[in-house]
Amino acid sequence: MNKKIALAMVMGLSLAGSTVALADVPVFMSPVWAQELCTAWNSNATLTDKLGGSWIKNNGGKGYKIMEISDSNYKNVPPVQLEIAAKDGKALCTYGGAVKAKDLNYDYDYKMWATTHDWHHMGSPMTAMMFGRLNFKGPKMEAMENMGPFSEFLKLVKEVPGNDKVAPAA
Repeated sequence: MNKKIALAMVMGLSLAGSTVALADVPVFMSPVWAQELCTAWNSNATLTDKLGGSWIKNNGGKGYKIMEISDSNYKNVPPVQLEIAAKDGKALCTYGGAVKAKDLNYDYDYKMWATTHDWHHMGSPMTAMMFGRLNFKGPKMEAMENMGPFSEFLKLVKEVPGNDKVAPAA
């Protein structure tokens, strides 16, 4: 998504004769926002192409990986999940929304959490983890080998419009 359009949407500015109010933007880290994140994933060639090889194949035989993300400012709010599956040699997001799978296997699934501020100001994954801005569970060596795509994922988290002025529903 064009950054200027996303910023305008979040700020409630007029675009092409229509006004998008902040209330019309999904709540950050809500299931609806996760659906938008899933759509953005599928529009990002770095994620779909570069993770379409060995990364997506490491899925425990279930055919997909789970990425669970949450905002640590809201400890009583459930996380959201993305399911990433191998489709035609690509790593495509097939589900974004509320948690479906509660038992993650950290040999191939991922869990990430950070504060609202840190999600919106995340730098590189390595720096974010070193300084405690991004908390992470999952296959660490696999993640290290895929820092480029993970940087793209972190960019998407902050680029997908999300109303962070309202707490996600518990």
